[in-house]
Amino acid sequence: MTTARSQLICPEVTPYYHCVSRCVRRSFLCGYDSYSGQSYEHRREWVESRILALASIYCIRICAYAVMSNHYHLVAFIDKKAALSLSPCQVIERWCSSHQMPLLIQRFLSGHLTSKAEHEACNKIIETWRQRLYSLSWFMKEINYEIALLANQEDQCTGRFWEGRFKSQALLDDKALLAAMAYVDLNPVRAGIAETPEQSEYTSIRKRLTALERGQTQTPELADFTADIPQEKRHTIPFRLIDYLELVDWLGRQISTNKYGYISPQLPNILTRLSLSRKTCLTLCTALEKKPRLWIGSSERLRFAKHYLKRKRMIGIHIS
Repeated sequence: MTTARSQLICPEVTPYYHCVSRCVRRSFLCGYDSYSGQSYEHRREWVESRILALASIYCIRICAYAVMSNHYHLVAFIDKKAALSLSPCQVIERWCSSHQMPLLIQRFLSGHLTSKAEHEACNKIIETWRQRLYSLSWFMKEINYEIALLANQEDQCTGRFWEGRFKSQALLDDKALLAAMAYVDLNPVRAGIAETPEQSEYTSIRKRLTALERGQTQTPELADFTADIPQEKRHTIPFRLIDYLELVDWLGRQISTNKYGYISPQLPNILTRLSLSRKTCLTLCTALEKKPRLWIGSSERLRFAKHYLKRKRMIGIHIS
C-alpha cells in the first residue's frame, strides 16, 4: 500500500530529501532515441531551467540535481523557517510571480477590502500559499506539469508523461546528505554519458564548477556550502565545497561492476572528517537506487524519525 506523502516528507524530522521523477513507458525526457531517430536533448535545458526558476520562488533550496535521459534527480533542502518568516506581501509576491493573482488579493494589496470576512478570506489564501512555498510535493508537481505540457505539445499527443508520483528518500544526517548529493552529481559519469563531472551537462556540479571558473565562490541558484556551523543554525550544505569536489572525484574514480563509467582513485579529506569509511561511502553512492529505501541515516537518526512519526517499523539504509 502506498505511504501518504505526509509520512514520507516531514521538515521537522529532516529538511533534506533525495527525489527522483521518471517518464512513463521509458519515454525519452531528453537525449537521442535510436528507435525514432529523434533527438530530445533540448529538453534537458527545459528541466534545468524549470528547477532553477522555481527554486527562486519556493523556499526549496537545491543541493544537487542531474537531468538524465528518462528521469531526473534532485537533492532538496526544505527551508520552512524562511517560508514562515515571509510577510504576507512577500508571500503574495513570490506566489503570484508565476501564478495568476485573484481579484480579492489585488483588492487586498490596494487597500480596498471592506469587511472582516474579506480580510479573513485573504489571510486564508495567503497562508495556503505560504504552506505551498515550502511544500516539496507542490515544487515537484510544478516542475513536472510544465515539462509534461511542453513535451506533449512537441510530440503532438496527450496523456501521462511522468510516473504517478515522484520517489523521495529522507536524508536524516550529514552522511546521508553527502552520499545522495555525490550519487546525483555522478549519475552522468556512471551512465557513461560523461567522462568527468565537469563534462556532465545539466548537473549541479557542472554549474558549480562553471561558477568557480568565473571566480564565483557561490552559485546563486543553488544552496551554499558552509562548514563549522552549529546544527541548529544550518540553512545550507554543511560541508566545504572543495572537500565535496574532492569526494566526488574520488568516488567517480572507483570502478563499479554494474555501471559503465568511472574515473581514477583519490582519497578526499572529507571521508576522515565525517568518519565515513571508503567502503560505506562507495556503497551508498553507487547503490542508492539499486536498493531503494525511504529513510537514510545513522541508527540514532532513524530511531528519532521512527519515534517522531509514531511508526512501528521503518525500513531504511543504516549508516554507521
